[in-house]
Amino acid sequence: MSSNTPESSRKAQIDALLLKLPGVSARKINDLDAYFVSDKMFACISGDGVGLRLPVATATELQFSRDNVVPFQPGGTASSREWIQINRAEAADYEKDLQLFQASLEFVKAARPSRF
Repeated sequence: MSSNTPESSRKAQIDALLLKLPGVSARKINDLDAYFVSDKMFACISGDGVGLRLPVATATELQFSRDNVVPFQPGGTASSREWIQINRAEAADYEKDLQLFQASLEFVKAARPSRF
């Protein structure tokens, strides 16, 4: 019997994508698998998607221009306007969002410390 659940396989695929980016580390925070750069969270796995922190204008534009981008609401709780969630049925498809993950990483690295 395998312990490789769909969730752990999904996390492994997202780990493979994000942990290869320079300076990225992963750890659990509030039951979320989160990804950090410069000790600041820039992405996390939540439900069927990946939450991502971007400039407000970029986050807003993505919510209106892509049908797989929604406001990030971990556990049903609204977060800041800088956070969006990208939903993809297949974790391997997050490779298509690599440019957004890199933009998020750079945005968070340059940002002043803020709350989740």
